[in-house]
Amino acid sequence: MRADVHTRSKRRCWAVTAPGLEKVTAGELMALGIPPGEIEPGGVAFAATDEEIFTANLWLRSASRVIVRIAEFKVTAFHELERAARGVPWDSFLKSGDTVRLRVTCKKSKLYHSDAVAERVEQSITKAVKGVVVAGVGAAGADDDDADEHDAQLFVVRLLHNVCTISVDSSGALLHRRGYRLATAKAPIRETLAAGILLALGWDGTTPLIDPMCGSGTMAIEAAMIARRMAPGQYRAFSCERWPGAPVAHFATLRAQSLAKALPNAPVALVASDRDAGAIAAAAANAERAGVAADIQLYHRALSALEAPAGIGLVLVNPPYGARIGEAAPLRNLYAQLGNVLRAKCAGWSFAMCSAERSLEAQVKLPFRDVLRIRNGGIPVRIVFAEVTTRA
Repeated sequence: MRADVHTRSKRRCWAVTAPGLEKVTAGELMALGIPPGEIEPGGVAFAATDEEIFTANLWLRSASRVIVRIAEFKVTAFHELERAARGVPWDSFLKSGDTVRLRVTCKKSKLYHSDAVAERVEQSITKAVKGVVVAGVGAAGADDDDADEHDAQLFVVRLLHNVCTISVDSSGALLHRRGYRLATAKAPIRETLAAGILLALGWDGTTPLIDPMCGSGTMAIEAAMIARRMAPGQYRAFSCERWPGAPVAHFATLRAQSLAKALPNAPVALVASDRDAGAIAAAAANAERAGVAADIQLYHRALSALEAPAGIGLVLVNPPYGARIGEAAPLRNLYAQLGNVLRAKCAGWSFAMCSAERSLEAQVKLPFRDVLRIRNGGIPVRIVFAEVTTRA
């Protein structure tokens, strides 16, 4: 192992996010004491020590993964790439027997054949670290692929305007994989999106929350974890823990400290319900695995049977979108009913909703304003917010 790599020096890092969540993630980094740098579509730059990289993986709720830039050089010919790749400190992140995955993109560069670039990079890795196995090559940025090999070390290689940037993934499995969601209902929302929505709304776990269309419970579970100050990554491992020479003892201390910081119970009422019994069963199983089953009041009931707990808080809903042709019309009554139930039972509460169709949103008859624009399941979605009044 190179002697100079796992020190307290800062590394150039990039928190990958779903489009729309960049500012949310930047706010999270700031709250962790890690000043965010440049914000661009799809992520946030920052500088961090190895301990801070682990902390970011452990605590970021809205990021998809954290990658670390390890080399950058200009190349216009393959012999230049081969020579430069030999100087990359591969042995700082790999040891014999490790499995490697590469993701490569080439844009607006003289070296435009990604497979040929990957071949040269692969050769430099296997020469530098004997016994390494390269499992495969994919397109860089393919973070929507749920077939990730969690135990393989990912390197991202990007050629843009003849500049080759090589980054190592510090996360491993995508960060939305908290480890609790094994059971799903229809159209589940990713954990990182659910948490990002809550954070964008400014919900901090100090006021009650209701999700009357909870599906497999992701919104309510992420809310419970926020309310209890639980680190979203506390029960999973990260690639940076496997790097040769990584300060794993200190990482273990940081993980133990995160567990000690968690509150024993959610300080506010968290209510989740759904008319689908299977969804409630899935939500209960997921909440149990997440360690928050006692914090969420789960009900199998229709929307019309909603009952608000004491106090004033937030109602948050991810309703059916009606994104396919012919699906929106039958949902008009559901959205209208949602508005009527809110006015009858949640007057004075705040209301937020994932909306993909303005005509359906209008049926709720509340004065919405946009809070966030994201994509869920490939569908453009706006997060809209309103205060609930008793008058339509």
